[in-house]
Amino acid sequence: MSKRWFRQLALPLALAVFAPPLAVDAQQSGKIPRLCFLTLDPGTTPASRFTPFFQRLRDLGYVDGRTVTIAYLSADGHNERFPALAGDCLRSKADIIVVTTTPAAQAAKNATQTIPIVMVPLGDPVGTGLVASLARPGGNATGQTFMASGLAAKRLALLKEAVPRISHVLVLTYLVDPIAAPQIKELESAARSLGVKLMIQDIRTPDDLPAAFDAGIKGRAEGLLTTVESIFAFESKRIVELAARHRLPGLYPYRAAVESGGLMAYDSYTPDLLGRTATYVDKILKGAKPADLPVEQPTKFELIVNLKAAKALGLTISPSLLLRADQVIE
Repeated sequence: MSKRWFRQLALPLALAVFAPPLAVDAQQSGKIPRLCFLTLDPGTTPASRFTPFFQRLRDLGYVDGRTVTIAYLSADGHNERFPALAGDCLRSKADIIVVTTTPAAQAAKNATQTIPIVMVPLGDPVGTGLVASLARPGGNATGQTFMASGLAAKRLALLKEAVPRISHVLVLTYLVDPIAAPQIKELESAARSLGVKLMIQDIRTPDDLPAAFDAGIKGRAEGLLTTVESIFAFESKRIVELAARHRLPGLYPYRAAVESGGLMAYDSYTPDLLGRTATYVDKILKGAKPADLPVEQPTKFELIVNLKAAKALGLTISPSLLLRADQVIE
């Protein structure tokens, strides 16, 4: 059993919340539910990008050590560790498993068909076989999707609009994750219509990033995209730094990349979507069945433009694109 189960989750949030009926009943019976949180992000405490989920969980009355027991189990960037971590969840008699990446969800599904699984927004739960459909998930998994493959072409088109001269684009992808291949397929189709050549680099570990950028520069890359996998979320700052070093304008799937100095982001993985995932935990712990809870799709997509980054790259972003932006960093 992983020693991580016994580490109490330290959340940098206020403790004072009112507990919902479930939590009150659990305290009175002397038993509180166990939540197992599986993530690829390195570390033994929650990554900041999951703060909206844990904050909303607390707002609903689930306080670690009082009304719920939370085990934060990290694969530390190694997908092959998920089956063992999922086994830890079962042996520790978890009442619910929350997953943040498709390989974690697959490992959990392979480990149990009875313990409820809640998906923090994943890329393509239908295409990867996690649920039967968005409207009727069936089985023991439900939650959120951020529609990874459906937005890949949009990001390439936005990059081309921002930098019309681009003809070669470096694409960082993580093909170990099953949501990567459909995104690459979509990008290749879009690239043909846009007259763009893609230079696809498969990243297996963060240590592969410098060599991938070097290969892109040798191939005359003029821009950068990443597909939507967790490795690129927790390595976004490093990727932005490498892009700046090589003077590559990048369009990213995560707002955090632009806040770190990247050029643009088109993001459906919003704090609101992430926070609403906690309501699935609440409903299931109160008796709802995952099979009866439809998977929620994003309703808001954020376009963020960093004019400081554009100036550093010698780029002028068109007024029409700026008018469509949800946020402009100046």
